[in-house]
Amino acid sequence: MDASDALAAGPARQAELLEAGTLTSRQLTEAALEAIERENPAINAAVAVYADQALAAADDADRRRAAGEAGALLGIPVAVKDDLDIVGEVTGYGSRANLVPATQDADLVAALRAAGMVVVAKSALPELAIFGFTESEAHGITRNPQDLAHTPGGSSGGSAALVAAGAVGIATASDGAGSIRIPAACCGLVGFKPTHGTMPSSGGWHELSTQGCVAPKVLDSALFLDTFGRFSAPLVEAAGTDPAPLRIGMSTSASAATRAQPLDPRVRAAMERTADVLRAAGHTVTEVKIPYPLAAKALTVRYLAGIRDGADGTDDPGRLERRTTGIARLGRPFGSRAVAWAKRQGTAWGDRVHDDVGVDVLLTPVMSGPAVEVEHWRGKGGLSTVLSMNAFYPYTAQWNHAGVPAVSMPAGATDDGLPLAVQLVARRGDDARLMSLAGQLERSAR
Repeated sequence: MDASDALAAGPARQAELLEAGTLTSRQLTEAALEAIERENPAINAAVAVYADQALAAADDADRRRAAGEAGALLGIPVAVKDDLDIVGEVTGYGSRANLVPATQDADLVAALRAAGMVVVAKSALPELAIFGFTESEAHGITRNPQDLAHTPGGSSGGSAALVAAGAVGIATASDGAGSIRIPAACCGLVGFKPTHGTMPSSGGWHELSTQGCVAPKVLDSALFLDTFGRFSAPLVEAAGTDPAPLRIGMSTSASAATRAQPLDPRVRAAMERTADVLRAAGHTVTEVKIPYPLAAKALTVRYLAGIRDGADGTDDPGRLERRTTGIARLGRPFGSRAVAWAKRQGTAWGDRVHDDVGVDVLLTPVMSGPAVEVEHWRGKGGLSTVLSMNAFYPYTAQWNHAGVPAVSMPAGATDDGLPLAVQLVARRGDDARLMSLAGQLERSAR
């Protein structure tokens, strides 16, 4: 396997080749830089490329490995979403309103470097990570490599596009309302949102947001999360082990502020196929209705207050997009007491929702259909964009509010090649069992 093929195979396979001496980190990194140069003009997913620094880091990783050091991700190229500080670089957050270079690496970036990962690029996101599509006045339109007329989702759309294009095998991603799972679903990748509080550099939007990654395979995600997170059981081991029989509740219950967009029949069919695979693996799958009481809907307070705080925290708020300013204005009424109340509501609801339904894991859509076309929300104001996005993406944000782990899994494709996906949602702290189920589903669906 040459370096280009290894990039698309993901970090687990890359690590095997590095350990065997078949490839060097420099070869992988050169291939990643060449792939980004080749693919980025079409997908517009990288907002910065660090060629010289990356090659130096790759050489250092090769020296470390030659000296006997071992590490699951030592020498693996990675793209970093532009919501994480890299010392000396402006953390743009998809905006023209941030101007001052970072004075130190974010905790997760520092951990990437310590583990020997090679940062090759910064990936695009919509302004302040607000949107489920990756388009901004600062960087333009990021496109889905599966079909350039469609979005790679958001807010981690640049990360997902780079991985789906085979330019890197893994990229950091963050998820405050679906921003790992939605891009993974749009691009045919695995997007695992871990239990909140397990990953460094997390906690934005009043603890709605957590860091993670997008990657081609379940094991790739497990490697990344195990290396940088704190979990009660090893996720890599779980990814390769079938779980004991589980009670799985299949649900199309949507949590939308107004009315959810009707579920695309192709998504429903993907759910049914997934349910059949899970039943064949020994699990009990029944259709259930998820209740969304006031406690669940309180996430809106945290979301809007978090966007307000993010807008206020930019270097020059006057340079924000008009739509962003409008959404930030919606968060003005929510003070600290309202936010504290909303956080308590989310925790309490997350603690009981699986028991209320009588299941161990939930099987749901990730979004109402395949990836929408680019500029689908062009020209809409702040409130209308939020409501329209919520109607199309009514299956993800509630699990940020609950703080529980959830994973987007590939589930086939439409006749015209757009990826389809399903979501699995477990109890808080049950990351290992969720990873085990995801691994089993991946193996069984081949």
